Amino acid sequence: MAELSRLSFNQMTAGKATLAEVVDACVRHGVQWIGPWRYSVTDNPAAAAALIRNAGLKVSSLCRGGMFPAATKEERQRRIEDNLRAIDEAAAIGTDLLVLVNGPAPDRDIDGARRMVVDGIAAVVDHAAKSGVRLGIEPLHPMFAADRSVVVTMGEANEIASNFQPCQVGLVVDVYHIWWDPQVYAEIQRAGERIFAFHVSDWIVPTPDMLMGRGMMGDGVIELKRLREAVEQIGYRGPIEVEIFNEALWSLPADEIVRLTADRFEKFV
Repeated sequence: MAELSRLSFNQMTAGKATLAEVVDACVRHGVQWIGPWRYSVTDNPAAAAALIRNAGLKVSSLCRGGMFPAATKEERQRRIEDNLRAIDEAAAIGTDLLVLVNGPAPDRDIDGARRMVVDGIAAVVDHAAKSGVRLGIEPLHPMFAADRSVVVTMGEANEIASNFQPCQVGLVVDVYHIWWDPQVYAEIQRAGERIFAFHVSDWIVPTPDMLMGRGMMGDGVIELKRLREAVEQIGYRGPIEVEIFNEALWSLPADEIVRLTADRFEKFV
């Protein structure tokens, strides 16, 4: 079983709550880590950092950077500049990890879009290293290839990461996106020290919605403990982030969501 001390509550799991509400709920239920999203940080990273720090919480990651592919050179440059800001925000709130969701192809050239991802990371990796921030490539489930990410397998993420130093660019392993892959355990082994984060939720059957259909741990079919043990066997001992997009869950108060998350984490992760 994973110890509760490793649980990180991703802010999006209580998607309608403010950062302050999530922080307060985490403190009440003994959750020591939090994973904020940029929309709650960008306007005033120093204030967000103080809020989290004063509550005694640690920051596991900041979501999200990426979205590098674009139809024009000018738009690609704007996205690179946004990622440079995201790196600064990650450093400001006290995390060493920026999660990259890498965006769809701007046209039908999916291979070209993947090359844009490599070029985009290359444009920001030195700034990230100087800022003490690692870049974690998160492969998404293939159902998101058309609108959210051209990186849809652990294998593709490993290939992209291999262009960079292992201490600078690695992978975010989110079970919702990779549980189905017959090569997942081999790719976890291949990633090795490049595994920078481990995210959990569950896959509900039938899946109620592509984006908003994630389940609470224990409500679906994912082999959560087996996947956790696999990343631990290659050395990952960091926080385990719970990230769930689900409208029914979001309708609950933040306090109840965090309480339920902690309970399911201890039982099923």
